[in-house]
Amino acid sequence: MKLAILGGGGFRVPLVYRALGETSPIREVVLHDVAPERLAAIQAVLEQTAGGPPVRATTDLDDALRDARFVFSAIRVDGLAGRTVDERVALSCGVLGQETTGPGGIAYGLRTVPVALRVAERVAAVAPDAWVINFTNPAGMITEAMQRVLGERVVGICDSPIGLVKRAARALGLEGGERVVDYVGLNHLGWLRGLRVDGVDRLPDLLADDAALASIEEVRLVGADWVRAIGALPNEYLYYFYRNREAVAAIGAADSTRGEYLLAQQERFYADTAADPAGALERWTRVREERDASYMAESREASGAGERAAEDVAGGGYQQVAIELMTALSGGPPRTMILDVRNGTAVPGLPADAVVEVPCLVGPHGVTPLSTNPLPGAMLGLLQQVKAVEQDTIEAAVTRSTTLALRAFAQHPLVDSVGVAKQLLDGYRERLPGIAEVLR
Repeated sequence: MKLAILGGGGFRVPLVYRALGETSPIREVVLHDVAPERLAAIQAVLEQTAGGPPVRATTDLDDALRDARFVFSAIRVDGLAGRTVDERVALSCGVLGQETTGPGGIAYGLRTVPVALRVAERVAAVAPDAWVINFTNPAGMITEAMQRVLGERVVGICDSPIGLVKRAARALGLEGGERVVDYVGLNHLGWLRGLRVDGVDRLPDLLADDAALASIEEVRLVGADWVRAIGALPNEYLYYFYRNREAVAAIGAADSTRGEYLLAQQERFYADTAADPAGALERWTRVREERDASYMAESREASGAGERAAEDVAGGGYQQVAIELMTALSGGPPRTMILDVRNGTAVPGLPADAVVEVPCLVGPHGVTPLSTNPLPGAMLGLLQQVKAVEQDTIEAAVTRSTTLALRAFAQHPLVDSVGVAKQLLDGYRERLPGIAEVLR
């Protein structure tokens, strides 16, 4: 069984490879990237990693895809340099500068959707039976765009929801028992509303326990009183909505944005690895530990959330979600997973074709989203507004519509003015060739 990893020169690819292990049904891994020097560095890391399947690298997309059973899509159009522009243009306009939430996510989507659609077309042409597991951010938006070509054989993944569930279970001391998770939202915008164990919802117990709540990073980010007020545990990215002023101030006051930090860190890694391929794995491990420990650092400092828990730094992330999904689709035991899939009727109040993030039953049959209970007005309204922005962004990229792009920026809840939206659009078109090409 062949696995193609698009964006195969990406820094986090070794996490996926290590998660495959010796028992994986994958017998060949093909890395694809448009940057040969990045491919060479990551291939060196993988070759020094014990226990995985054979690996080869290519810059030919069709070669990578042909006869693949699974495709992991983890591309980053314009690289980390583009991410720094996403962040800085927004901050220059006084609004949130973040990779996927707010105007930065819109800009990222505008230049990524056309590339993702071209990838989907090549998958349809040379690997029509493949499952595409989408890592590429903004994950919900890009998954929805690719489904225009490939339908429901594209599934988006994120590790934020399962991380939240694990932290909630750990806070309650739950070691076993059958769990039913009530989680609903969009990618990077959702809530854990219930955690039933052996038929009993334990979330009320958690909300009533000060010490247990304080152990959960998402609660420390937004505040225990607010979590109790909404009666649910929010995804970590809701910090940017619930504490927006603090987030903008903290990110703006930092010496560098997250993108700038990662760009400098990874430029050193790739340059050093080109000079010394023999030390690739040791170097990658050290850099990864630094990266993980610094995740959302400015937000944790501004909110008083403190350092990340050791369990969260060490725990499996999105790569584990991807491997579990692949295993279930390949004939492993059916399981319930939180995934980004076509809504249908799973979330009342959202369009049928919208990609939502909900629990799904996964098995050899495919992926089936499970029905969710209706959302209260405030939560549903926020989802509807952000989903409308995502769909405008996709349509703007497909039709090259500046009008729709402007509407996407202006109607995002974290952009407070049509005038600011115009500044954002002008700034991104000026500084990002990919957007200027799409909206020419």
